[in-house]
Amino acid sequence: MSLSKNNRSEQAAIKRNNVIIGVLGARLDHGGLGGKRWRRWRPNISMLLQQSIEISEFILIYHKDEEELAVLTIKDMAALSPQTKVQSYLVDYDDPWDFEQVYSQLHDFASKQNFDAEKNNYLVHITTGTHVVQICLYLLTEANYIPGQLLQTSPSAEGKGKPVGKYQIIDLDLSRYDLIASRFEHESRQAIAYLKGGIETRNKDFNTLIKQLEQVSIRSTEPILLTGATGVGKSRLARLIFDLKKQRCKMRGKLVEVNCATLRGDNAMSAIFGHIKGAYTGAASDRKGLLLEANHGLLFLDEIGELGLDEQAMLLRAIEDKTFMPFGSDKESHSNFQLIAGTNRNLFKQVEKGEFREDLLARINLWSYEMPSLKARIEDLAPNIEHELELFTRKASYKVAFNKGAKEKYLTFAHSEDALWKANFRDLNSSITRMATLASGGRITEDVVDTEIRRLSCDWHCYQPASAERDNQDLLNKILGNEAVEQIDLFERLQLADVVRLCQKSKSLAEAGRKLFNISREAKANSNDSHRLRIYLRKYGLEFRELN
Repeated sequence: MSLSKNNRSEQAAIKRNNVIIGVLGARLDHGGLGGKRWRRWRPNISMLLQQSIEISEFILIYHKDEEELAVLTIKDMAALSPQTKVQSYLVDYDDPWDFEQVYSQLHDFASKQNFDAEKNNYLVHITTGTHVVQICLYLLTEANYIPGQLLQTSPSAEGKGKPVGKYQIIDLDLSRYDLIASRFEHESRQAIAYLKGGIETRNKDFNTLIKQLEQVSIRSTEPILLTGATGVGKSRLARLIFDLKKQRCKMRGKLVEVNCATLRGDNAMSAIFGHIKGAYTGAASDRKGLLLEANHGLLFLDEIGELGLDEQAMLLRAIEDKTFMPFGSDKESHSNFQLIAGTNRNLFKQVEKGEFREDLLARINLWSYEMPSLKARIEDLAPNIEHELELFTRKASYKVAFNKGAKEKYLTFAHSEDALWKANFRDLNSSITRMATLASGGRITEDVVDTEIRRLSCDWHCYQPASAERDNQDLLNKILGNEAVEQIDLFERLQLADVVRLCQKSKSLAEAGRKLFNISREAKANSNDSHRLRIYLRKYGLEFRELN
Protein backbone atom coordinates (compact mmCIF):
# COMPACT_ATOMS: atom_id res chain seq x y z
CA MET A 1 0.00 0.00 0.00
CA SER A 2 1.34 3.46 -0.94
CA LEU A 3 0.16 6.47 1.03
CA SER A 4 0.00 10.06 -0.21
CA LYS A 5 3.28 11.89 -0.65
CA ASN A 6 1.68 14.94 0.88
CA ASN A 7 1.72 14.57 4.67
CA ARG A 8 -0.65 17.47 5.16
CA SER A 9 -3.24 15.81 2.96
CA GLU A 10 -3.07 12.61 5.05
CA GLN A 11 -3.37 14.59 8.27
CA ALA A 12 -6.45 16.32 6.88
CA ALA A 13 -7.87 12.91 5.98
CA ILE A 14 -7.49 11.77 9.60
CA LYS A 15 -8.98 14.86 11.19
CA ARG A 16 -12.08 15.06 9.01
CA ASN A 17 -14.61 12.55 7.74
CA ASN A 18 -13.44 10.95 4.50
CA VAL A 19 -16.00 10.93 1.70
CA ILE A 20 -15.19 9.14 -1.57
CA ILE A 21 -16.86 10.07 -4.84
CA GLY A 22 -16.34 7.24 -7.31
CA VAL A 23 -17.62 6.04 -10.67
CA LEU A 24 -18.59 2.39 -11.13
CA GLY A 25 -16.25 0.71 -13.58
CA ALA A 26 -18.08 -1.74 -15.85
CA ARG A 27 -14.89 -3.80 -16.33
CA LEU A 28 -12.60 -3.17 -13.34
CA ASP A 29 -15.33 -3.30 -10.70
CA HIS A 30 -16.82 -6.47 -12.21
CA GLY A 31 -15.28 -9.31 -10.23
CA GLY A 32 -17.94 -11.84 -11.14
CA LEU A 33 -20.98 -13.04 -9.25
CA GLY A 34 -19.45 -15.89 -7.26
CA GLY A 35 -17.13 -16.02 -4.29
CA LYS A 36 -14.05 -15.50 -6.44
CA ARG A 37 -14.86 -11.81 -6.65
CA TRP A 38 -13.59 -11.38 -3.08
CA ARG A 39 -10.11 -12.44 -4.20
CA ARG A 40 -9.99 -10.01 -7.09
CA TRP A 41 -8.91 -6.36 -6.99
CA ARG A 42 -11.86 -4.10 -7.57
CA PRO A 43 -10.94 -0.38 -7.43
CA ASN A 44 -13.95 0.99 -5.54
CA ILE A 45 -14.20 -2.01 -3.21
CA SER A 46 -10.46 -1.84 -2.51
CA MET A 47 -10.76 1.52 -0.75
CA LEU A 48 -12.97 -0.05 1.93
CA LEU A 49 -10.25 -2.65 2.58
CA GLN A 50 -7.55 -0.06 3.40
CA GLN A 51 -6.43 -0.12 7.02
CA SER A 52 -4.84 3.35 6.99
CA ILE A 53 -7.92 5.34 6.05
CA GLU A 54 -11.48 5.19 7.34
CA ILE A 55 -14.23 5.95 4.86
CA SER A 56 -17.32 7.58 6.39
CA GLU A 57 -19.30 7.93 3.19
CA PHE A 58 -19.08 6.60 -0.36
CA ILE A 59 -21.00 8.21 -3.24
CA LEU A 60 -21.08 5.79 -6.17
CA ILE A 61 -21.96 7.20 -9.59
CA TYR A 62 -23.20 4.60 -12.06
CA HIS A 63 -24.73 4.52 -15.53
CA LYS A 64 -28.24 3.19 -16.12
CA ASP A 65 -26.81 0.30 -18.18
CA GLU A 66 -24.80 -0.91 -15.14
CA GLU A 67 -27.59 -1.04 -12.60
CA GLU A 68 -27.19 -4.77 -11.85
CA LEU A 69 -23.47 -4.35 -11.16
CA ALA A 70 -24.22 -1.26 -9.04
CA VAL A 71 -26.64 -3.21 -6.82
CA LEU A 72 -24.09 -5.99 -6.27
CA THR A 73 -21.23 -3.53 -5.58
CA ILE A 74 -23.26 -1.56 -3.06
CA LYS A 75 -24.25 -4.82 -1.35
CA ASP A 76 -20.57 -5.86 -1.11
CA MET A 77 -19.66 -2.41 0.28
CA ALA A 78 -22.23 -2.74 3.01
CA ALA A 79 -20.91 -6.19 3.92
CA LEU A 80 -17.29 -5.00 4.05
CA SER A 81 -17.85 -1.71 5.89
CA PRO A 82 -21.23 -1.46 7.62
CA GLN A 83 -20.19 1.86 9.21
CA THR A 84 -19.74 3.49 5.79
CA LYS A 85 -22.76 5.29 4.43
CA VAL A 86 -23.14 4.34 0.76
CA GLN A 87 -25.14 6.51 -1.63
CA SER A 88 -25.70 5.99 -5.34
CA TYR A 89 -26.20 8.52 -8.13
CA LEU A 90 -27.63 7.58 -11.55
CA VAL A 91 -26.39 9.09 -14.84
CA ASP A 92 -27.99 8.33 -18.18
CA TYR A 93 -25.98 10.01 -20.94
CA ASP A 94 -26.45 8.33 -24.31
CA ASP A 95 -22.79 8.34 -25.32
CA PRO A 96 -20.10 7.88 -22.60
CA TRP A 97 -17.56 9.39 -25.00
CA ASP A 98 -19.55 12.58 -25.65
CA PHE A 99 -17.73 15.16 -23.58
CA GLU A 100 -20.61 17.65 -23.52
CA GLN A 101 -23.16 15.09 -22.31
CA VAL A 102 -20.88 13.56 -19.67
CA TYR A 103 -19.63 16.88 -18.31
CA SER A 104 -23.15 18.31 -18.18
CA GLN A 105 -24.49 15.43 -16.08
CA LEU A 106 -21.47 15.29 -13.77
CA HIS A 107 -21.72 19.06 -13.34
CA ASP A 108 -25.37 18.61 -12.38
CA PHE A 109 -24.30 15.99 -9.84
CA ALA A 110 -21.76 18.37 -8.29
CA SER A 111 -24.28 21.22 -8.18
CA LYS A 112 -26.82 19.09 -6.30
CA GLN A 113 -24.42 18.03 -3.54
CA ASN A 114 -24.37 19.93 -0.29
CA PHE A 115 -20.60 19.86 0.14
CA ASP A 116 -19.21 20.71 3.57
CA ALA A 117 -15.44 21.07 3.12
CA GLU A 118 -14.95 22.09 6.76
CA LYS A 119 -16.40 18.83 8.02
CA ASN A 120 -15.51 16.41 5.24
CA ASN A 121 -12.41 15.50 3.24
CA TYR A 122 -13.63 14.69 -0.28
CA LEU A 123 -11.65 12.20 -2.39
CA VAL A 124 -12.59 11.97 -6.07
CA HIS A 125 -11.76 8.50 -7.38
CA ILE A 126 -10.62 8.69 -11.03
CA THR A 127 -9.39 5.12 -11.60
CA THR A 128 -12.63 3.84 -13.13
CA GLY A 129 -14.95 5.06 -15.85
CA THR A 130 -14.09 6.12 -19.39
CA HIS A 131 -11.28 8.59 -20.01
CA VAL A 132 -13.94 11.23 -20.68
CA VAL A 133 -15.49 10.61 -17.26
CA GLN A 134 -12.08 10.81 -15.59
CA ILE A 135 -11.27 14.08 -17.38
CA CYS A 136 -14.62 15.58 -16.40
CA LEU A 137 -14.14 14.63 -12.75
CA TYR A 138 -10.66 16.15 -12.82
CA LEU A 139 -11.97 19.41 -14.31
CA LEU A 140 -14.81 19.66 -11.78
CA THR A 141 -12.38 19.09 -8.92
CA GLU A 142 -9.74 21.43 -10.28
CA ALA A 143 -12.39 24.16 -10.69
CA ASN A 144 -13.56 23.49 -7.10
CA TYR A 145 -17.08 22.46 -8.10
CA ILE A 146 -16.10 19.42 -6.06
CA PRO A 147 -13.98 20.77 -3.17
CA GLY A 148 -11.64 17.83 -2.83
CA GLN A 149 -8.56 15.93 -3.86
CA LEU A 150 -8.08 13.26 -6.50
CA LEU A 151 -7.76 9.60 -5.56
CA GLN A 152 -5.98 7.03 -7.71
CA THR A 153 -5.92 3.28 -6.96
CA SER A 154 -4.01 0.36 -8.46
CA PRO A 155 -3.58 -3.39 -7.80
CA SER A 156 -0.71 -4.53 -5.60
CA ALA A 157 2.50 -5.78 -7.18
CA GLU A 158 1.72 -9.35 -6.07
CA GLY A 159 -1.26 -9.45 -8.44
CA LYS A 160 -4.09 -11.97 -8.06
CA GLY A 161 -5.44 -12.87 -4.67
CA LYS A 162 -4.56 -9.44 -3.29
CA PRO A 163 -7.83 -7.44 -3.40
CA VAL A 164 -6.54 -4.56 -1.24
CA GLY A 165 -4.18 -2.93 -3.72
CA LYS A 166 -2.77 0.53 -3.07
CA TYR A 167 -3.90 4.12 -3.37
CA GLN A 168 -2.49 7.58 -3.95
CA ILE A 169 -4.03 10.93 -3.01
CA ILE A 170 -3.29 13.74 -5.44
CA ASP A 171 -3.56 17.29 -4.08
CA LEU A 172 -4.47 19.79 -6.78
CA ASP A 173 -3.24 22.78 -4.75
CA LEU A 174 -0.25 23.39 -7.00
CA SER A 175 1.16 26.06 -4.69
CA ARG A 176 2.17 23.26 -2.31
CA TYR A 177 4.57 21.76 -4.81
CA ASP A 178 7.81 23.70 -4.73
CA LEU A 179 8.95 22.92 -8.28
CA ILE A 180 5.58 23.77 -9.80
CA ALA A 181 5.21 26.88 -7.63
CA SER A 182 8.66 28.14 -8.67
CA ARG A 183 7.80 27.50 -12.32
CA PHE A 184 4.55 29.46 -11.96
CA GLU A 185 6.47 32.28 -10.26
CA HIS A 186 9.00 32.29 -13.10
CA GLU A 187 6.23 32.41 -15.71
CA SER A 188 4.56 35.24 -13.80
CA ARG A 189 7.81 37.22 -13.72
CA GLN A 190 8.22 36.67 -17.45
CA ALA A 191 4.66 37.88 -18.10
CA ILE A 192 5.15 40.97 -15.92
CA ALA A 193 8.39 41.79 -17.75
CA TYR A 194 6.55 41.35 -21.05
CA LEU A 195 3.78 43.76 -20.04
CA LYS A 196 6.48 46.28 -19.12
CA GLY A 197 7.93 45.92 -22.61
CA GLY A 198 11.09 44.37 -21.23
CA ILE A 199 11.96 47.63 -19.44
CA GLU A 200 13.35 47.35 -15.89
CA THR A 201 10.96 49.89 -14.40
CA ARG A 202 11.59 51.16 -10.88
CA ASN A 203 8.42 53.06 -9.99
CA LYS A 204 6.66 51.20 -7.19
CA ASP A 205 3.09 52.22 -8.14
CA PHE A 206 3.59 51.31 -11.80
CA ASN A 207 5.16 47.95 -10.95
CA THR A 208 2.28 47.14 -8.57
CA LEU A 209 -0.21 48.04 -11.31
CA ILE A 210 1.50 45.78 -13.86
CA LYS A 211 1.80 42.89 -11.38
CA GLN A 212 -1.96 42.84 -10.80
CA LEU A 213 -2.73 43.43 -14.46
CA GLU A 214 -0.71 40.31 -15.35
CA GLN A 215 -3.02 38.19 -13.19
CA VAL A 216 -6.15 39.88 -14.54
CA SER A 217 -5.00 39.46 -18.15
CA ILE A 218 -4.58 35.71 -17.74
CA ARG A 219 -7.54 34.96 -15.49
CA SER A 220 -10.30 37.33 -16.58
CA THR A 221 -12.22 38.13 -19.75
CA GLU A 222 -14.07 41.06 -18.19
CA PRO A 223 -13.58 44.64 -19.49
CA ILE A 224 -10.42 46.53 -18.51
CA LEU A 225 -10.36 50.34 -18.26
CA LEU A 226 -7.03 52.11 -18.77
CA THR A 227 -7.01 55.77 -17.79
CA GLY A 228 -4.34 58.43 -17.90
CA ALA A 229 -3.06 61.43 -19.83
CA THR A 230 -2.15 61.38 -23.50
CA GLY A 231 1.06 59.48 -24.19
CA VAL A 232 1.28 57.43 -20.98
CA GLY A 233 1.17 54.17 -22.96
CA LYS A 234 -2.46 52.98 -22.87
CA SER A 235 -2.48 51.75 -26.48
CA ARG A 236 0.88 50.04 -26.12
CA LEU A 237 -0.21 48.27 -22.93
CA ALA A 238 -3.44 47.08 -24.57
CA ARG A 239 -1.40 45.48 -27.36
CA LEU A 240 0.91 43.80 -24.86
CA ILE A 241 -2.08 42.41 -22.93
CA PHE A 242 -3.44 40.96 -26.17
CA ASP A 243 -0.10 39.40 -27.08
CA LEU A 244 0.21 37.87 -23.60
CA LYS A 245 -3.29 36.36 -23.81
CA LYS A 246 -2.46 34.88 -27.22
CA GLN A 247 0.79 33.40 -25.90
CA ARG A 248 -1.11 31.72 -23.05
CA CYS A 249 -3.82 30.44 -25.44
CA LYS A 250 -6.46 32.53 -23.69
CA MET A 251 -7.61 34.15 -26.92
CA ARG A 252 -7.81 32.90 -30.48
CA GLY A 253 -9.22 35.94 -32.25
CA LYS A 254 -7.40 39.10 -33.30
CA LEU A 255 -6.81 42.54 -31.81
CA VAL A 256 -9.10 45.24 -33.20
CA GLU A 257 -8.38 48.81 -32.11
CA VAL A 258 -9.91 52.19 -32.90
CA ASN A 259 -9.68 55.73 -31.57
CA CYS A 260 -13.25 56.74 -30.80
CA ALA A 261 -12.35 60.42 -31.32
CA THR A 262 -12.27 59.65 -35.05
CA LEU A 263 -15.85 58.37 -35.06
CA ARG A 264 -18.81 60.70 -35.47
CA GLY A 265 -22.53 60.26 -36.25
CA ASP A 266 -23.58 57.43 -38.54
CA ASN A 267 -19.93 56.59 -39.11
CA ALA A 268 -19.48 55.76 -35.42
CA MET A 269 -22.45 53.41 -35.33
CA SER A 270 -21.44 51.76 -38.61
CA ALA A 271 -17.76 51.40 -37.72
CA ILE A 272 -18.40 49.70 -34.39
CA PHE A 273 -21.56 47.68 -35.02
CA GLY A 274 -21.54 47.36 -38.81
CA HIS A 275 -24.38 48.17 -41.18
CA ILE A 276 -26.42 46.64 -43.93
CA LYS A 277 -26.59 47.94 -47.47
CA GLY A 278 -28.78 51.04 -47.70
CA ALA A 279 -28.75 51.71 -43.95
CA TYR A 280 -27.94 55.35 -44.71
CA THR A 281 -26.91 57.50 -47.63
CA GLY A 282 -23.61 56.19 -48.92
CA ALA A 283 -23.98 52.68 -47.46
CA ALA A 284 -23.49 50.93 -50.81
CA SER A 285 -22.73 47.51 -49.31
CA ASP A 286 -22.82 45.59 -46.04
CA ARG A 287 -20.14 46.42 -43.46
CA LYS A 288 -18.92 43.89 -40.92
CA GLY A 289 -18.07 46.29 -38.09
CA LEU A 290 -15.42 46.17 -35.37
CA LEU A 291 -17.38 44.01 -32.94
CA LEU A 292 -17.68 41.15 -35.41
CA GLU A 293 -14.02 41.50 -36.37
CA ALA A 294 -13.13 41.16 -32.69
CA ASN A 295 -15.12 37.92 -32.23
CA HIS A 296 -13.10 35.62 -29.92
CA GLY A 297 -10.53 38.40 -29.74
CA LEU A 298 -9.90 41.74 -28.10
CA LEU A 299 -11.49 45.10 -28.91
CA PHE A 300 -9.53 48.17 -27.81
CA LEU A 301 -11.62 51.34 -27.81
CA ASP A 302 -9.25 54.22 -27.16
CA GLU A 303 -10.78 57.50 -25.96
CA ILE A 304 -14.08 55.77 -25.17
CA GLY A 305 -15.31 58.99 -23.60
CA GLU A 306 -15.71 60.42 -27.11
CA LEU A 307 -18.49 57.95 -28.00
CA GLY A 308 -22.03 59.28 -28.32
CA LEU A 309 -24.75 58.20 -25.90
CA ASP A 310 -26.50 56.01 -28.51
CA GLU A 311 -23.30 54.12 -29.24
CA GLN A 312 -22.67 53.78 -25.50
CA ALA A 313 -26.10 52.16 -24.99
CA MET A 314 -25.50 49.62 -27.75
CA LEU A 315 -21.99 48.92 -26.52
CA LEU A 316 -23.29 48.18 -23.02
CA ARG A 317 -25.64 45.54 -24.38
CA ALA A 318 -22.89 44.04 -26.54
CA ILE A 319 -20.63 43.73 -23.48
CA GLU A 320 -23.27 42.16 -21.29
CA ASP A 321 -25.13 39.93 -23.77
CA LYS A 322 -22.56 39.58 -26.57
CA THR A 323 -25.33 40.58 -28.97
CA PHE A 324 -25.92 43.78 -30.93
CA MET A 325 -27.91 45.12 -33.85
CA PRO A 326 -25.97 46.26 -36.93
CA PHE A 327 -27.03 49.70 -38.15
CA GLY A 328 -30.15 49.39 -40.28
CA SER A 329 -30.62 45.68 -39.59
CA ASP A 330 -33.49 43.92 -37.86
CA LYS A 331 -31.41 40.82 -37.08
CA GLU A 332 -29.09 40.45 -34.12
CA SER A 333 -25.42 39.63 -34.50
CA HIS A 334 -23.22 37.93 -31.93
CA SER A 335 -19.61 38.52 -30.94
CA ASN A 336 -17.73 37.00 -28.02
CA PHE A 337 -15.09 39.69 -27.49
CA GLN A 338 -13.18 41.16 -24.58
CA LEU A 339 -13.09 44.94 -24.23
CA ILE A 340 -10.21 47.15 -23.19
CA ALA A 341 -11.21 50.81 -23.01
CA GLY A 342 -8.83 53.74 -22.81
CA THR A 343 -9.50 57.36 -21.89
CA ASN A 344 -7.71 60.51 -20.83
CA ARG A 345 -10.96 61.98 -19.52
CA ASN A 346 -12.55 61.76 -16.08
CA LEU A 347 -15.52 59.56 -16.94
CA PHE A 348 -17.14 60.15 -13.54
CA LYS A 349 -17.31 63.88 -14.30
CA GLN A 350 -18.68 63.07 -17.74
CA VAL A 351 -21.42 61.05 -16.06
CA GLU A 352 -22.29 64.08 -13.90
CA LYS A 353 -22.53 66.22 -17.04
CA GLY A 354 -24.74 63.64 -18.77
CA GLU A 355 -22.08 62.94 -21.39
CA PHE A 356 -21.36 59.34 -20.39
CA ARG A 357 -23.73 56.59 -19.29
CA GLU A 358 -23.45 55.67 -15.64
CA ASP A 359 -24.39 52.02 -16.27
CA LEU A 360 -21.70 51.67 -18.94
CA LEU A 361 -19.06 53.17 -16.64
CA ALA A 362 -20.09 50.75 -13.88
CA ARG A 363 -19.71 47.85 -16.33
CA ILE A 364 -16.27 48.77 -17.67
CA ASN A 365 -14.88 49.91 -14.30
CA LEU A 366 -14.47 46.40 -12.87
CA TRP A 367 -10.73 46.41 -13.60
CA SER A 368 -9.64 50.05 -13.76
CA TYR A 369 -6.00 51.16 -13.88
CA GLU A 370 -4.73 54.74 -13.95
CA MET A 371 -1.47 54.94 -15.87
CA PRO A 372 0.98 57.36 -14.19
CA SER A 373 2.54 60.16 -16.20
CA LEU A 374 6.24 60.25 -17.05
CA LYS A 375 6.76 63.01 -14.47
CA ALA A 376 5.07 60.84 -11.82
CA ARG A 377 7.46 57.95 -12.54
CA ILE A 378 10.55 59.96 -13.40
CA GLU A 379 12.78 57.24 -11.91
CA ASP A 380 11.82 55.15 -14.96
CA LEU A 381 13.16 57.77 -17.37
CA ALA A 382 16.68 56.33 -17.75
CA PRO A 383 15.62 52.75 -18.61
CA ASN A 384 13.00 54.12 -21.01
CA ILE A 385 15.68 56.19 -22.77
CA GLU A 386 17.72 53.01 -23.29
CA HIS A 387 14.58 51.25 -24.54
CA GLU A 388 13.90 54.02 -27.06
CA LEU A 389 17.51 53.84 -28.29
CA GLU A 390 17.15 50.08 -28.78
CA LEU A 391 13.95 50.59 -30.79
CA PHE A 392 15.69 53.16 -32.99
CA THR A 393 18.64 50.83 -33.49
CA ARG A 394 16.34 48.05 -34.73
CA LYS A 395 14.59 50.37 -37.19
CA ALA A 396 17.70 52.13 -38.45
CA SER A 397 19.93 49.02 -38.45
CA TYR A 398 22.78 50.87 -36.79
CA LYS A 399 23.58 51.46 -33.13
CA VAL A 400 23.20 54.89 -31.52
CA ALA A 401 24.34 55.90 -28.01
CA PHE A 402 25.05 59.00 -25.91
CA ASN A 403 28.55 60.08 -25.02
CA LYS A 404 28.99 60.47 -21.26
CA GLY A 405 28.68 64.25 -21.05
CA ALA A 406 25.68 64.36 -23.37
CA LYS A 407 23.81 61.75 -21.39
CA GLU A 408 24.42 63.55 -18.09
CA LYS A 409 23.24 66.85 -19.57
CA TYR A 410 20.09 65.29 -21.05
CA LEU A 411 19.21 63.45 -17.83
CA THR A 412 19.76 66.61 -15.75
CA PHE A 413 17.39 68.54 -17.98
CA ALA A 414 14.89 65.67 -18.16
CA HIS A 415 14.61 65.59 -14.34
CA SER A 416 14.35 69.36 -13.95
CA GLU A 417 11.22 71.43 -13.36
CA ASP A 418 11.61 72.89 -16.86
CA ALA A 419 11.02 69.46 -18.41
CA LEU A 420 7.24 69.21 -18.59
CA TRP A 421 6.96 66.00 -20.64
CA LYS A 422 3.53 67.25 -21.64
CA ALA A 423 2.88 64.34 -24.01
CA ASN A 424 4.65 61.91 -21.70
CA PHE A 425 6.33 58.98 -23.47
CA ARG A 426 5.39 60.35 -26.89
CA ASP A 427 7.57 63.36 -26.12
CA LEU A 428 10.38 61.04 -25.04
CA ASN A 429 10.06 58.89 -28.16
CA SER A 430 10.14 61.96 -30.44
CA SER A 431 13.08 63.44 -28.55
CA ILE A 432 15.23 60.30 -28.75
CA THR A 433 14.31 59.79 -32.41
CA ARG A 434 15.43 63.33 -33.30
CA MET A 435 18.73 63.08 -31.42
CA ALA A 436 19.49 59.60 -32.78
CA THR A 437 18.80 60.77 -36.33
CA LEU A 438 21.15 63.75 -35.94
CA ALA A 439 23.89 61.70 -34.22
CA SER A 440 26.92 61.57 -36.49
CA GLY A 441 28.75 58.27 -36.29
CA GLY A 442 26.10 56.89 -33.96
CA ARG A 443 27.13 59.22 -31.06
CA ILE A 444 24.74 61.71 -29.48
CA THR A 445 26.92 64.65 -28.48
CA GLU A 446 26.39 67.57 -26.11
CA ASP A 447 25.71 69.87 -29.08
CA VAL A 448 22.90 67.55 -30.23
CA VAL A 449 21.49 67.52 -26.67
CA ASP A 450 21.67 71.33 -26.45
CA THR A 451 19.70 71.64 -29.68
CA GLU A 452 17.12 69.16 -28.44
CA ILE A 453 16.72 70.90 -25.08
CA ARG A 454 16.05 74.21 -26.82
CA ARG A 455 13.47 72.56 -29.06
CA LEU A 456 11.65 70.83 -26.21
CA SER A 457 11.65 74.00 -24.10
CA CYS A 458 10.24 75.98 -27.00
CA ASP A 459 7.56 73.39 -27.76
CA TRP A 460 6.40 73.16 -24.16
CA HIS A 461 6.45 76.95 -23.68
CA CYS A 462 4.38 77.51 -26.83
CA TYR A 463 1.28 75.68 -25.67
CA GLN A 464 1.73 75.98 -21.92
CA PRO A 465 -0.39 78.78 -20.44
CA ALA A 466 1.77 81.56 -19.03
CA SER A 467 2.13 81.05 -15.30
CA ALA A 468 1.71 83.81 -12.72
CA GLU A 469 5.37 83.36 -11.80
CA ARG A 470 6.47 83.94 -15.38
CA ASP A 471 4.20 87.00 -15.63
CA ASN A 472 5.75 88.41 -12.45
CA GLN A 473 9.23 87.72 -13.79
CA ASP A 474 8.51 89.49 -17.06
CA LEU A 475 6.96 92.51 -15.29
CA LEU A 476 9.87 93.02 -12.90
CA ASN A 477 12.49 92.37 -15.58
CA LYS A 478 10.98 95.20 -17.61
CA ILE A 479 11.13 97.63 -14.68
CA LEU A 480 14.29 96.62 -12.80
CA GLY A 481 16.29 94.57 -15.29
CA ASN A 482 17.16 90.86 -15.22
CA GLU A 483 20.24 91.14 -13.01
CA ALA A 484 18.46 93.13 -10.29
CA VAL A 485 15.50 90.74 -10.24
CA GLU A 486 17.80 87.73 -9.83
CA GLN A 487 19.03 89.24 -6.54
CA ILE A 488 15.51 89.35 -5.05
CA ASP A 489 13.96 86.40 -3.15
CA LEU A 490 10.92 84.77 -4.71
CA PHE A 491 8.81 85.86 -1.72
CA GLU A 492 9.72 89.52 -2.31
CA ARG A 493 9.23 89.20 -6.07
CA LEU A 494 5.66 88.02 -5.61
CA GLN A 495 4.90 90.89 -3.24
CA LEU A 496 6.64 93.55 -5.32
CA ALA A 497 4.92 92.44 -8.54
CA ASP A 498 1.47 92.83 -6.93
CA VAL A 499 2.42 96.27 -5.53
CA VAL A 500 3.65 97.42 -8.95
CA ARG A 501 0.44 96.28 -10.66
CA LEU A 502 -1.72 98.10 -8.13
CA CYS A 503 0.36 101.28 -8.56
CA GLN A 504 -0.06 101.05 -12.33
CA LYS A 505 -3.85 100.97 -11.87
CA SER A 506 -3.91 103.91 -9.43
CA LYS A 507 -4.05 107.61 -10.36
CA SER A 508 -1.89 108.81 -7.46
CA LEU A 509 0.53 107.65 -4.80
CA ALA A 510 -2.06 108.44 -2.13
CA GLU A 511 -4.75 106.30 -3.86
CA ALA A 512 -2.37 103.38 -4.16
CA GLY A 513 -1.36 103.74 -0.50
CA ARG A 514 -4.96 103.72 0.68
CA LYS A 515 -5.62 100.50 -1.21
CA LEU A 516 -2.47 98.79 -0.03
CA PHE A 517 -2.77 99.70 3.67
CA ASN A 518 -6.56 99.58 3.91
CA ILE A 519 -6.56 97.65 7.21
CA SER A 520 -3.52 98.89 9.10
CA ARG A 521 -4.29 102.58 8.36
CA GLU A 522 -7.44 102.36 10.48
CA ALA A 523 -5.35 101.64 13.57
CA LYS A 524 -3.25 104.82 13.14
CA ALA A 525 -4.34 108.26 14.35
CA ASN A 526 -2.47 109.96 11.53
CA SER A 527 -1.97 107.59 8.63
CA ASN A 528 0.52 108.57 5.94
CA ASP A 529 -0.10 105.93 3.29
CA SER A 530 1.83 107.84 0.60
CA HIS A 531 4.95 107.97 2.73
CA ARG A 532 4.83 104.26 3.59
CA LEU A 533 4.45 103.31 -0.07
CA ARG A 534 7.21 105.72 -1.19
CA ILE A 535 9.65 104.17 1.32
CA TYR A 536 8.73 100.65 0.13
CA LEU A 537 9.30 101.50 -3.55
CA ARG A 538 12.62 103.28 -2.89
CA LYS A 539 13.90 100.06 -1.28
CA TYR A 540 14.02 98.72 -4.86
CA GLY A 541 15.09 102.02 -6.44
CA LEU A 542 11.61 102.79 -7.79
CA GLU A 543 9.47 105.94 -7.96
CA PHE A 544 5.67 105.94 -8.36
CA ARG A 545 5.80 108.20 -11.43
CA GLU A 546 8.08 105.71 -13.20
CA LEU A 547 5.43 103.00 -12.95
CA ASN A 548 2.72 104.88 -14.87
